[in-house]
Amino acid sequence: MAETTTSTHPGILDRLAAGELLVFDGATGTYLQNHGLEPGGSPELLNEENPDLIKQLAKHYFDAGSDIVLTNTFGGNRWMLKKYGADDRLFEINKSSAEHARAMAPEGKYVAGSIGPTGEFIEPLGTATEEEMYDTFSEMAKAFEAGGADAVMIETQLALDEASIAVRAAKENTNLVVMSTMVFDKGPRGYFTMMGVTPEQAVEGLQEAGADIVGTNCGNGIERMVEIATRMRAVTDGYLVVQSNAGLPIIKNGETCYLETPEFMAKHYKKLAELPINILGGCCGTTADHIRALVAAVK
Repeated sequence: MAETTTSTHPGILDRLAAGELLVFDGATGTYLQNHGLEPGGSPELLNEENPDLIKQLAKHYFDAGSDIVLTNTFGGNRWMLKKYGADDRLFEINKSSAEHARAMAPEGKYVAGSIGPTGEFIEPLGTATEEEMYDTFSEMAKAFEAGGADAVMIETQLALDEASIAVRAAKENTNLVVMSTMVFDKGPRGYFTMMGVTPEQAVEGLQEAGADIVGTNCGNGIERMVEIATRMRAVTDGYLVVQSNAGLPIIKNGETCYLETPEFMAKHYKKLAELPINILGGCCGTTADHIRALVAAVK
């Protein structure tokens, strides 16, 4: 497991190996929308157009007690950026986001480069090739490393082949810690990603691809996350990460709302800590208040 550490600054894996529980940040999109991101606008372009806001976002979560903060690069792949005519600036956009978060990181805190799903299918299902995916993920990971990130988080993944390519690309082209999470829906037959992957298959497949830390994020409130995490813990003694939504979104007066309170989530974060889940954080709808409640519950 490649990880550069110094005696004064142990890395993420060192701290997990010592039995420490680490805390991730809360929602990025929710925060940006509350601070002026227009519907349909590109969050990634804000890295260049409004760097102060992106730094403020990172500081917001570090101040709340997060050990690891994600970069604002969920859609930083070439297909997503192409929609905004920015695919030729992929490296710069991803690097600048890592730099903004790194500039706000206190001593002993970490930055993880976010890689979300491309929205594309690999041939023959779709038109993207494995090579194109590998290339875009490699470039993103190298940009994060150049910008001072400590890790890559390949998140909200639906397909094991795409997630595995991203894990391999990050492992083979950087010295960053590599994490990957998938998003599951509960149906009559249990939990599956949209592409039919179970929590157990996700753990096995992502670890096989080389991920240092695997888990689940998004798509569910905290109670369902406890169910998914319990199934994941049953098939591995490796490191696990969970980033839960503040419930499922509902529309109230034309606004998207997430109803799980910091207090409600904190009780269930305690259960996750006991499993144990090694890294806990928030996804859609979670705020600095949720992170503070999480830190108080598990630290």
